[in-house]
Amino acid sequence: MDVRSSESCPVYAGQRMNGSSSGNGGKISKKSRSRKGKRGRRRKSRKSRSNKSPPPYLPPEAEEGNIEYKLKLVSPTPQRFEHLATQLKWRLQEGGGEAVYQIGVEDNGMLVGLSQEDMKASLHTLQRMAEKVGADITVLREREVEYNSDRKSRKITEVLVRKVPDDQQFLDLRVAVLGNVDSGKSTLLGVLTQGELDNGRGRARLNLFRHLHEIQTGRTSSISFEILGFNSKGEVVNYSDSRTAEEICENSSKMITFMDLAGHHKYLKTTIFGLLSYGPDFAMLVVSANTGIAGTTREHLGLALALKVPIFLVLSKVDLCSRSTVERTLRQLERVLKQPGCNKVPFLVTGPDDAVTAAQQFTQSTSITPILLVSSVGGEGLKLLQEFLNILPPLSSSQEQEELMEQPTEFQVDEIYSVPDVGTVVGGTLYSGVCREGERLLVGPTDAGGFLRLRVGSIQRNRSGCRLLRAGQAATLALGNFDRSLLRKGMVMVSPRVNPTICCQFEASIVLLFHAKTFRRGSQVTVHVGNVRQTATVLCMQGKEELRTGERAVVRFRFIKHAEYLRLGAKLLFREGVAKGIGHVTRLLPASNNLDQNQNQRPHRHDAEGEGHPNTDATRKPRPHPPSPLQ
Repeated sequence: MDVRSSESCPVYAGQRMNGSSSGNGGKISKKSRSRKGKRGRRRKSRKSRSNKSPPPYLPPEAEEGNIEYKLKLVSPTPQRFEHLATQLKWRLQEGGGEAVYQIGVEDNGMLVGLSQEDMKASLHTLQRMAEKVGADITVLREREVEYNSDRKSRKITEVLVRKVPDDQQFLDLRVAVLGNVDSGKSTLLGVLTQGELDNGRGRARLNLFRHLHEIQTGRTSSISFEILGFNSKGEVVNYSDSRTAEEICENSSKMITFMDLAGHHKYLKTTIFGLLSYGPDFAMLVVSANTGIAGTTREHLGLALALKVPIFLVLSKVDLCSRSTVERTLRQLERVLKQPGCNKVPFLVTGPDDAVTAAQQFTQSTSITPILLVSSVGGEGLKLLQEFLNILPPLSSSQEQEELMEQPTEFQVDEIYSVPDVGTVVGGTLYSGVCREGERLLVGPTDAGGFLRLRVGSIQRNRSGCRLLRAGQAATLALGNFDRSLLRKGMVMVSPRVNPTICCQFEASIVLLFHAKTFRRGSQVTVHVGNVRQTATVLCMQGKEELRTGERAVVRFRFIKHAEYLRLGAKLLFREGVAKGIGHVTRLLPASNNLDQNQNQRPHRHDAEGEGHPNTDATRKPRPHPPSPLQ
């Protein structure tokens, strides 16, 4: 009888062994007893070795990124200390001002742990390193590592190091808030940003509404922005201890900008505009625990997945439901997230340790989807949500940010205002480059296809003044006495050094997400590309006459109203009723190539360009483009 088989199935092995011994009349020889004794001792030794749990591991340390493993930092020499401080600067730069140190972990990820004395000395050294580079540290969590009963338990400490970059006022993350109507999105944001719980009748959301009909109906129809700050120690900074947004910005080292989007289906175009134009870093899908997945919840989830925006879920109104109802809604969410179209792994956050783990794995893996349970009336889960938001790292690396800042200035015009004593003000996002006060830019295209000169007066971010705007940041720009009637949503403000090319026709590689019938030549759809939203006609498709749900093709579109400024590779989303499709721009056809044709079909209305000093027009010699697969 093989010993390994007896270990794997001891019951049946014992039966066989009894059967074999009965063949000798139940007598067992001395030699067989000695063999059994040896085998028994071997089995015991193997069993004792198997009881020793293998040492746990983390993923090996990566050379890039903001996570650093250190076994211990006890009494380093001056030369070693300088090297450690330089290493900390590198990790902070990689994380955009944030770094996570795992103390008690080897470089290969093995969790060794430290004694209490060594851990205290290591934390003291890390504090000195942070002070040298002008940063602050916060202990996120401590864990005990125990290999077996004979060895004493040792601790591993996870520390967050935060330092605002020298050229920035604070770290900034944008979070789009999605969810069905009446799911509690605006109320939750009001509780987070105001610091006061709701009274159960929507009092917390009143400060977020921008229009009278929103207050009367309780439904958001526009895009509103709210801010939540965290200081260098991870403490919340909001309107409960600050009177103005400027005070919040001054006292915060990290800022979360929430974009409250509309939940009703008739405002879907506003929601799509917010997702595409403002480029959020993350999306927070709010689901009501008592209604579950209803209304536009699936549609908003699909939009975030199609646009590849990392999304986490918040289950609201848990105080209104029984435990069984909450569990049923969670099972419903898990089924949807695990479907082939999503392929997500739900991660339920139930404690502070889960919040830290979820925030780190959420940005490292695209499949992890954290789920948090909150109540805006009782306050359950709000601390976990705040801790989760505090630890969320920026997605873009410092190298990507520097590359964008080196490109020419390009500011997307998303909102237009007239402010007394200030003049015309535009709001939007700086896609690339940098923008300074007093800088001269070109804005367009106008209906005639031209660009107009203007001068940037003052700049405001998060309702406080700033002198320099960097790529990826949202702000409002004062333009002084510039005629507002010459501006519209979808325009861009670019540097005079560039030669902006506009187009009436463009080609895009698309996939049809859903269509009740077929998508064919001549169809008219609403196209969303960045901050551009206009109806376009399908001119032709490569190698196909029509498309059905799930099919792909290269399609040529033509705007029906006026030319637009587009970028190659920009994400595209089009819709026609319930029909939807996504893709990206692959080729631009300058307006001069088809100007005569467009003028014959729909003449352009010329603006009074004398007021804005036109700089370019649609008859400029176009740039060379690669041959089209449709030609």
